[in-house]
Parts: sequence; C-alpha cells; structure tokens
Amino acid sequence: MATPKPRVKVPKKASKGEVITIKTLISHPMESGQRKDKKSGELIPRQIINKFTCEFNGQMVFSCDMDPAVSANPYMEFNAKVTESGTFKFTWVDDDGSVYETENKIAVE
Repeated sequence: MATPKPRVKVPKKASKGEVITIKTLISHPMESGQRKDKKSGELIPRQIINKFTCEFNGQMVFSCDMDPAVSANPYMEFNAKVTESGTFKFTWVDDDGSVYETENKIAVE
C-alpha cells in the first residue's frame, strides 16, 4: 500500500463569526479484514483509518471513529465557526498505529 495522502480544503480567509465548510479526504484502501486474497485464499488483514480528529488552535472541532464499513479513501465534510485567525490540525489514525497529520491556517478579518 502506498503511504496514505491526506488532502484538506479550508478557506484561506473568513469573516469573524463566519461558518466555514471544511473538506477532507485521505487516500487509503480501508481493508475490512473480511475479504480473501484471490491467489492464496487467505484473509487480507484489516487495515482501516479508525479515528479522525480536527482541532482549531488546540481545541477539538470535530472527531469521529470509523468502522470497517467505511469506503476506501474516506471523505469528511463538516462546518466550523471561526472567531479568530489560527490553525486547523487534522489527524487520521490507522489500525497499525500510523498517524497522518496535516495543518491549514485561516486568517479571520
């Protein structure tokens, strides 16, 4: 599997008190652990992103746990109200303990 690549879309600017839309996607196969390898007949081990979080200036904005039924390349879209300039930090946690992070800044006028 190639290294999962997170992609995030956050507006660069917003007005104070504005509700913005944040979109995230991570490239990941989300293997459920229920399929068999066609050649060997062995079960393909489970490997999913099991947790996603978004923080703004250190405070939790959005969090969710994911289960094997989530499709490959999980996409999240949610809203956040911004009252000050700062940094959104996005974190995805994989079953194997891998953590994928990215950050985006927003300027509030």
